[in-house]
Amino acid sequence: MASPTKITRYGASEEQIESLMHEWNEPKYRAEQIWACLYRPDPLSEATTLPAALKNRLVDALPLALDEMTVVHGQDGMTSKWLWAAGADRAEIETVLMRTTSRATVCVSSQAGCAMGCTFCATGQAGFNRQLSSAEIVEQVVRAAHGSPQRVSNVVYMGMGEPLANYETVWDSVERIHSDLKISARRITLSTVGIVPAMLQLAKEALPITLAVSLHAANDSLRQTMIPLNNRYPIADILDAAAEVAGAHGRRVTFEYACIEGVNDSPDSGRELAHLLGRWPGAGGAHVNLIPLNPTTEFFGRRSSRRHLEGFAELLRAGGVSATIRRPRGVDIDAACGQLRSRIVSFNPK
Repeated sequence: MASPTKITRYGASEEQIESLMHEWNEPKYRAEQIWACLYRPDPLSEATTLPAALKNRLVDALPLALDEMTVVHGQDGMTSKWLWAAGADRAEIETVLMRTTSRATVCVSSQAGCAMGCTFCATGQAGFNRQLSSAEIVEQVVRAAHGSPQRVSNVVYMGMGEPLANYETVWDSVERIHSDLKISARRITLSTVGIVPAMLQLAKEALPITLAVSLHAANDSLRQTMIPLNNRYPIADILDAAAEVAGAHGRRVTFEYACIEGVNDSPDSGRELAHLLGRWPGAGGAHVNLIPLNPTTEFFGRRSSRRHLEGFAELLRAGGVSATIRRPRGVDIDAACGQLRSRIVSFNPK
């Protein structure tokens, strides 16, 4: 199903806004003012540099692509999740805002649903609906920023969908987030389960974004039971492509590893992963981000204990591989890694 083609507020180009101002007989400088207002921390309706009548016309002429269905806030008071109805078909997607006292990170969706079918991921369990447009991706960042007291400094493509399966649109949104929202490329992270041709294309791009590879296993036989795409792109090919990206950008690649009790968290698995990544030739060496498995309704695996995770991390470090244990954020509102699913019934507004 194709994405909507109607021009929306964050799908409009500077040239289109200039043309609209000309059509409305507005001064030429209004286009520059409007463009600046669109990408500031406050909504267009609160812009003080534009006349109220002009703002009202703009709201009608350039509608938002995302209709807020609901927003929930985690018990930590620093994590929020939006459920949006996107576009004319009202495809349901989710966006997560994670704040600290000094900065904020937005986790965006790149697809409505996901076709990768990873067994432990709620999005993959729900299936694929459609690709998101660049405007729909950028608007997620802007709208989340409007809800954050802290400046949004980081964007991670770790929400619903496989970003590299929507490559051209996702990369266009990366360039726009970098240029229009002034977010450093080094603070933009693309996550992938390992679409090798797209990873190799990523190595040719100019912006030095960060790549995160969802690995989750150290051998193909286990990984194939978790990530069906591994049958097409095995681990060796994925690691080669990741090394290309690391070398091209001079950036360390992060390998994501969801730890599932009794599945991939044994000492043998830790030593196997250390051996695999300790020899990996990518720039800066490999860094493993250990993720305690987050619960989903259709996967009955359990997360590894903290003690088990710490032992696993030590095995990696002993093998020369940098490792950290991710602190779960938003588990209580189904906003953590692998939990996004766009089901309004799962929301529990505070």
